[in-house]
This record gives sequence, structure tokens and C-alpha cells, in this order.
Amino acid sequence: MQRRLSLSLVFAALSAFAIASPAQAQGDAQKQLSSDRFTIVSPFPPGGPVDTLARVLSEGLAKRYGQAAVVENLVGAAGNIGIDKVKRAKGDGHTLLVVPAGNLTINPTLMPNFPFDIEKDFVPVTMLAKAPNVLVASPSSGIKSAKELVARAKAKPDSLSYASPGVGSGLHLAGELFKQQAGIDLLHVPYKGTAPALNDVLGGAVPLMFSNLPATLPFIKNGKLVALGVTEAARSPAAPDIPTLAEQGIQGVAVTSWYGLLAPRGTPPAVVEQLAKDAAEMLAQPDVRERLKAQGMTDAAMKPAAFAAHIREETAVWAKVIKARNIVAE
Repeated sequence: MQRRLSLSLVFAALSAFAIASPAQAQGDAQKQLSSDRFTIVSPFPPGGPVDTLARVLSEGLAKRYGQAAVVENLVGAAGNIGIDKVKRAKGDGHTLLVVPAGNLTINPTLMPNFPFDIEKDFVPVTMLAKAPNVLVASPSSGIKSAKELVARAKAKPDSLSYASPGVGSGLHLAGELFKQQAGIDLLHVPYKGTAPALNDVLGGAVPLMFSNLPATLPFIKNGKLVALGVTEAARSPAAPDIPTLAEQGIQGVAVTSWYGLLAPRGTPPAVVEQLAKDAAEMLAQPDVRERLKAQGMTDAAMKPAAFAAHIREETAVWAKVIKARNIVAE
């Protein structure tokens, strides 16, 4: 009887420990995060979506943990200068990186001497936000739908071209993936940035372009651009009248612009989980959602493990496209 009672006490103690452990880990993570100031690195200039998200985080972390939280815009080398600072930082949760998808999923394959190993040098915390992309055409092209575009490209090979912000950009690769999945060929016309590319499509110099939906929606609404299809699995709430490419029979072109939060390697798992939780709560605030909406973004928080899997999956997709199309960074 006494032995049975002793075993019951042991099991009860173990159960209590198992229940208390996650709470204790969370408490320890919060204590660690409250111990020092934060640096949020944005490897791109102020004013864009990466900077906006970095500032949302810095303001939220400062309020939550009572510590200073600064944003450092470390620009240069296609984002690699800022990324390198975070790689070399101490993994304690106080130096963080906000970065667009391309730096994590495209550049490792595109750049022959890419200086980072994303899986070994960093710990994925969470996706922060995303924005849909859309295939648009100049009205002077006469193209009204993605199905019509594919039919014309097959009937007259090499007769159509598409603009992009530059070789290896996410929008360039969206075009290459579209060509691959649709079984057509289009001439790529690279520009130095989105604005000049979009201007030439608006002017009819180049008939087609993949672009960010928020940047092009005003032109779609006033008839200066024709929306051929969005590159997401479902229609965008911002433009429900625009069909997806998948609806038009072009599968496998789910290309979304997104932005993520990473920490240096060695950051404790409990701290990573706490930061992901903090970010999700910050992004869910109504005023923050409005702020993101002004940049054409929606919050897209996810668990660290799910975010890590997403990075791996997209990296594999873009590696196939880059190698199949023999794309080399300029």
C-alpha cells in the first residue's frame, strides 16, 4: 500500500513538473528579453515594407519589455551588410533581422558566392506579413486574360516580353515560373527598380509585368493596366474581381511577397517561441493592421517551425526555377 502511494506521489510530481515547465520556460524567456535593449536590423532603406515592419516590432518590444528598441537601416550589397551584422550578433534575442523573402529563398541559389547558410547561421522566428502579386498587361497589348496571353505566346513564340525590377528579383522569377508552368516563352526585360519597369508597361513599351498588387491596383482601377491574374491560391480581398492564375488553368504559380523575422544562431528555443508570440500579438493590433494595409500588406504570423519549413520549401522551388532557366545574378 505504501509503495503504491509513493508511486502515485512520484507520478503526481512528474505531471506537475511537465505542466509547469512550459510556463517556467516562458517566464525565463520573458525575463531574458527584459534584460537588455533591442536592435532590429533592416537591411533596406527607410520607408519601405521592411522598415515599416522593423519599426512596428521596435515599438512593440520597447513597450512590452521596458527596454530601448532601435531600428538600424544597414543598406548595401543587396541586403547582405545588414544580414551579416545579425549573423555575427549574440543569440540572446536582442538583435533581430527583418528581411524579405528573396534574401532567404532566392539569393542562396542565385548568388554563386552567397555568404550565408540560412539554416545554420540564423533561427527563423516568424513570417511577419505578406502582399499579393499580380500579372498585368498594357491596354495597348490587347491582352485581356492570362489564358489569352498563353494562347498568343504559343501561336507566336518570342513575340511577347515582360518587365521586371531586375535579374533575380522575385518578380523576375515569378515570370520565369509562369513561363515554365504555362509552357511558353517570353522575353525578359530587366530594369533597375520597380518604378522604371512599371512606367514602361504603363506607356506600352513592354506589354507585361508581374508586380505587387497594391502598387498596381490604382492603375488597374483607372484602366491604365489590365489585370490578368493574381499569383495566390485564392482571390485577393483587395481585388476580388481579379481571377487567380490557377482559375485560368495555370497551376503552380503561387508567388507571394513576404517578410520574415530571424534571430542569430544559438538563440534559445524558448526565446524564439516568445518572440514569435510577441510578434503575432503586435501584428494583430487594429492600428498595426491599418499601418500594414497602407503598405499593401496583411499580417501573416506563424510558428517558428512552420516558418522554417516554409523557407525550405520556397528555397527548393526557386532553386529549380533558377537552375532550369540558367539565371545568374548581375
